[in-house]
Amino acid sequence: MPVPSTHGQAAPPTTSSRPDWFATAAGRALLHSELAIVHAALGERPGQPWLWLAPSAPDEEAPPGHGLRLQAVAGGGAGTVRCRRARPLANESVACVVLQHAGGNGERATALVAECGRVLVPGGRLSLLCLNPLSPWRWRWAGDGPGSSEPMPWRRRMRAAGLVPEAVSQGLGPRWGLVPDPSLQHGPGLRAAWLLRAEKRVSALTPLRTRQPLRIGSGVPAA
Repeated sequence: MPVPSTHGQAAPPTTSSRPDWFATAAGRALLHSELAIVHAALGERPGQPWLWLAPSAPDEEAPPGHGLRLQAVAGGGAGTVRCRRARPLANESVACVVLQHAGGNGERATALVAECGRVLVPGGRLSLLCLNPLSPWRWRWAGDGPGSSEPMPWRRRMRAAGLVPEAVSQGLGPRWGLVPDPSLQHGPGLRAAWLLRAEKRVSALTPLRTRQPLRIGSGVPAA
């Protein structure tokens, strides 16, 4: 839940004094490359609520439907509501979560994925967008932009949170220039960013009894 201040309102999370890299030409090209993917992910379950944690206050309209869009800031999120690390959402209350360059690293990233697992309904999906450290495009954010990461650590975090990640991530965004490129490719390759999806699956509480094969005649099992 939001952390209350002495005046009864949620205390604003700490913001960074560093200029917003996503407001630069390179940052805008990347966000425009990802916009269709974000809207498609949030629109997969019409009529069900969603959560979108974006890297900056988006200029574009949010997709139709009932959802919560927050800007990722140090220690929490700001936007429709202000909150600390824990999101102001009940357990298993949203069908889709999009983490758009909002994961961080280390314990913060692990806690954030665990929080996504908590709020997702069974069958809900998490879509994660992250900068690709192997792309030559990385010189556009080196020392100034958000952190980058390969997909493998995120797969481990997803599994630890009870999510089942896809076997292969997908690359998107520019390779060299500043022209947005929303097309997806198999594997991150040289693209500026990658997309990895995971689903929350819940096993049955009562194991199903194994059915014995039907035997005919002198004990020969039927096909």
